[in-house]
Amino acid sequence: MKLRIDLHVHTECSADSIITLDKLLFHAKRKRLDAVAVTDHDTLEGASRYIKRTDFLIIPGIEISSLGGHIVALGIDELVPKGLTIEETLDRIHKARGVAIACHPSALFKGSIGHRTSSRFDAVEVMNASVIPFGRSVSTSRRMALSLGLPQVGGSDAHYGPEIGCAYTIVEAEPNNREIMEALKSGLCEPAGGSIPLTLRTKREVALLRKRARSFFKRA
Repeated sequence: MKLRIDLHVHTECSADSIITLDKLLFHAKRKRLDAVAVTDHDTLEGASRYIKRTDFLIIPGIEISSLGGHIVALGIDELVPKGLTIEETLDRIHKARGVAIACHPSALFKGSIGHRTSSRFDAVEVMNASVIPFGRSVSTSRRMALSLGLPQVGGSDAHYGPEIGCAYTIVEAEPNNREIMEALKSGLCEPAGGSIPLTLRTKREVALLRKRARSFFKRA
C-alpha cells in the first residue's frame, strides 16, 4: 500500500506554530494524507496529546535541537533531551527504536546538520517545503542522501495549517507506525510535493504575530 505522509509538522505545542488538532485533521484530510508525523521542537507533548484524541494516524515524533543541528526522531515514545552531541542524540533515538532523520540538512538559518550528516542517520529530509531557495535545497540534500546511501524523505515543516502536505513522503507500507518505520529505514519511500507558496508564508507570519500579541497581552 502506498501512503502519503507528511513527516514534519509542528503543532501549537511548538512556540512558533499555531496548528491545533482540528486544523491538523482538516488540512491533512484536505490534502489526502494518510498520516502525519507530529514533530514539535524538543517535546513529545503534541504527539502524545493528539494520538489520544483522534483515530487519524499520528506518528509520534520530535525535532531535537542537538549541539550540531536539528534532528527529527520518529516513532519514539520517550523524550530525547536537547543539547546533546549529534552522536549522543542518534544513540538515544536508536536506543528508543526510533528513526533518525537529518531534517533540512542544507538549509540556511534553520539549525541544520549540514556536512555533519552521516550514514548513522536513517534518512535524509531531501524535500522540506519551508526552505528557501527550495530547488537548491532539494538538489543539495539529494546529492547528500545519494552519497551516503540513505533513504530520501519529505515533509512540509508546517507551522500553519494550510502548509500541511505541501511536501510529503510516499511510503510503501501498511497504515501502522511499526510498518511505516521499517519502510522508511528500508528505503521504501520517496519525497513528493513542492515549496510553500509565498501567500501562505505571509499569512503564517501574520497569524504568528497575532498569537504573540495575544500571549503578550495575557501576561501584561
